[in-house]
Amino acid sequence: MSSHSKLLEDVKQHLCTCAAGLKLTPDMEVFLEVPMRELYVSLPVHMDDGSIKVFKGFRVQYNEALGPTKGGVRFHPDGTMETTRALAALMTWKCALHKLPLGGAKGGVICNPKELSHREIERLSRAYIRGIYQIIGPDRDIPAPDVYTNPQVMAWMMDEYSKLAGRNVFGSITGKPTSLGGSAGRYDATARGGLYTIREAAERLGINLKDSRVAVHGFGNVGYHAAYLAKKLYGCKVVAVSDSKGAIFSPYGLDPEDVSGHKHSTGSVLNYPGAENLTNKELLELDVEILIPASLENIITEENAGNIKARILAEMANGPTTFEGEAILNSKGIHIIPDILCNGGGVIVSYFEMVQNQSSTQWEEEEVRNRLERKMKEAYCSVYDFASKNNVEMRQAAYTLAVGRVVEAMQLRGWI
Repeated sequence: MSSHSKLLEDVKQHLCTCAAGLKLTPDMEVFLEVPMRELYVSLPVHMDDGSIKVFKGFRVQYNEALGPTKGGVRFHPDGTMETTRALAALMTWKCALHKLPLGGAKGGVICNPKELSHREIERLSRAYIRGIYQIIGPDRDIPAPDVYTNPQVMAWMMDEYSKLAGRNVFGSITGKPTSLGGSAGRYDATARGGLYTIREAAERLGINLKDSRVAVHGFGNVGYHAAYLAKKLYGCKVVAVSDSKGAIFSPYGLDPEDVSGHKHSTGSVLNYPGAENLTNKELLELDVEILIPASLENIITEENAGNIKARILAEMANGPTTFEGEAILNSKGIHIIPDILCNGGGVIVSYFEMVQNQSSTQWEEEEVRNRLERKMKEAYCSVYDFASKNNVEMRQAAYTLAVGRVVEAMQLRGWI
């Protein structure tokens, strides 16, 4: 089974684990296992050398029972419709878990942004919006940034949507620059929200976060901010970080800002002065209190789960742990903060951005962070309390709460 199929299969298995508790009929399960809408698009783009290259893109709108769908757009050479389906499902459960009036969606374009120029990425971004324009909009489906997309890409997408609509529609896209209707606090929202759940978990597990050792797998936007905020907010000792080329480790702790500067100048975290180079696999198996997977899916599997020593696994990436790997982690007593709970900060602040766009206001960053903290704490407490009361693992608790809210909305609307 490919990694793309594996992620989708795992999402379906997690859905099955909560089906009995929710008294879902087989027909209801089937309804929840398939997206409501999918679109493939071919995107012809003029390249800088004068040629025309056709890229393949897609958008999946998984479930809109709770409201218009919401989800990121991923520019990645390994993108597939199967992965996009799985990520759209995760967005559905994530929005429901955090009590947002939104459904779940996801989109992507198969490309390697590292091989494209600035202007080629702009043309591709605009072509993607032209391709999916008929099924998106502030009341239908609102794209956002994801892997290898950023506020600049969102600005181009919003501008293209506005051109097609014949008016400014800031609320058509989230994750925009603040000067174009973006929200303060969006840049580190996913990591900051995840850190709030780590704090809640540490309190319950009796872990003193000051000087707790942290390893971060993936040093992109989320991973960098996770490392930076772990040190800044709670005094954690970030001992290891990694990117696609490898990992670095120092038992004395790393300075995330300095490591980021090194990566920017050299292209990788590797060979950082005073640190030891490791493989990504070795990073996952370090003796740390907190392990933060912040890269891609299917990183922790049945092959390496038995070697993981962390007490808290905070899933800031989507789907980093396979179904089989999780069973091993649970048997070891590792506290998992599941992805739909841990990395909800991004979509929460994207929702805040939508609210601000609709009301033509802009909140101060402190207000955004205070609102985010309340939402993340509420969600963590509800999942933890449900898990404790019903003697189930954290992911099953999160799925049961989330799926239950979607099912209730579907029943009230008369869909099932």
